[in-house]
Amino acid sequence: MHALLGLLIIAAGSFGQSSSYVPIRCVKAWSWENFWMVQGIFAWLVFPLVGALLSIPEGVSLISVLSSGGAWKSIMYGFLWGIGGLTFGLSMRYLGVALGQSIALGTCSAFGTLLPALFAGTDLLHGDGLYLLLGVAITVAGIAVIGYAGSLKSRNMSDEAKREAVKDFALTKGLAVALLSGLMSACFALGLDAGAPVRERMLASGSTPLFAGLPVIFLVTVGGFVTNAAYCIFMNLRNRSGHEYLDVGGRQLAVNIFFCALAGGLWYSQFFGLETGKSFLKENPVLLAFAWSILMSLNVLFSNLWGIILKEWKGCGRLAVAVLVTGLAILLFSVFFPYLSI
Repeated sequence: MHALLGLLIIAAGSFGQSSSYVPIRCVKAWSWENFWMVQGIFAWLVFPLVGALLSIPEGVSLISVLSSGGAWKSIMYGFLWGIGGLTFGLSMRYLGVALGQSIALGTCSAFGTLLPALFAGTDLLHGDGLYLLLGVAITVAGIAVIGYAGSLKSRNMSDEAKREAVKDFALTKGLAVALLSGLMSACFALGLDAGAPVRERMLASGSTPLFAGLPVIFLVTVGGFVTNAAYCIFMNLRNRSGHEYLDVGGRQLAVNIFFCALAGGLWYSQFFGLETGKSFLKENPVLLAFAWSILMSLNVLFSNLWGIILKEWKGCGRLAVAVLVTGLAILLFSVFFPYLSI
C-alpha cells in the first residue's frame, strides 16, 4: 500500500512536469530565450528554494544543512544537468512535446537509473540488479517504439502539416539535441545521490523522510540555472532580444510572467513528487532504485497524451498512431515491472 502511494505521488509530479510546456503557448511577444530564462528563474530557483526552506526543521538553518557535505558536487552535477535541461527545451522546439520528450527522457531514464546503481557497486547481472537492468531495458524499448512512431509521423506528414503541429520542426537536428539532452539530464540523478550527506543531516535534525531530500533538489537546480542563464543571456545578446522583456505592455508582461511561473511550478513538481514519493518505496530496494526510470516513463506517457490533445499527431496516419499506442503500453508495463521482484 505504501509503495502504491509512492507511485501515485510520483505520477502526480510527472503529470505536472509533462504539462509544464503547455503554458508556452500563452506567452506572447517573447523570443524562446526570454521565456526560458523567466520560467527557469521560477523552476530552478524560486520553487526549489521555497521547497527547501519549508522542509528545514525548526531551529536549523538552510545554510547549515547545505554545508553538511556533497553540496558542491551536487551543484556541479546540476551544472552538467543544466546542459541537458537547455537542450531539452530545444528538443521540444524542434520535435514537439510528444516526440521531443520521448527521445530525451528515454535516454535520461536509462543513464539516470543505471549510473547511480553502477557507482554504488550494484551487480546488474544478478538478483535485484538484474531486475533493475531488465526494467530499464523495457523502458528504453517502449521509448524506442515511440521514436519509431515519430519517424513514421515525419514520413507521412506534409511539410505544411509538420509546421502547423510544430512550428520549428526539424527531425535530424531535433533527434541529435534530444539524445544529448537525455545523456546530460541523467546528471540530475547523480546530483541527488551526491547530496546524501545533506539528506542525512536533515534526518538527524528531525526532518520527516518525506521532505528530507528537498534541499538537495535546490542544490542541483542552482547548478542547472547557471548553465541555462548563461546561454539565455548569450542568445539575448546575439539576437538582440533582451529589450523584449519590457517591450510588451504591462498587462501582457504580467500574463507572460504568470504563465512562466506556472510552467516553472509544474516543472518543479516532478522532483518534489520524486523525492517525497521515494520515501514510501524504501521497503522495496528495486522499486526505490527504479524510481527515476518510473518518473521518466510517466513523463513520456503524459507528454504523449498532451501531444495527442495538442494535435501533434494529427495527419500522421493510422500506423504511426498504432505504433505510438504500442510504445505507450510498453512504458505503462515498465512502471509496474518492479513489482515482480516483490
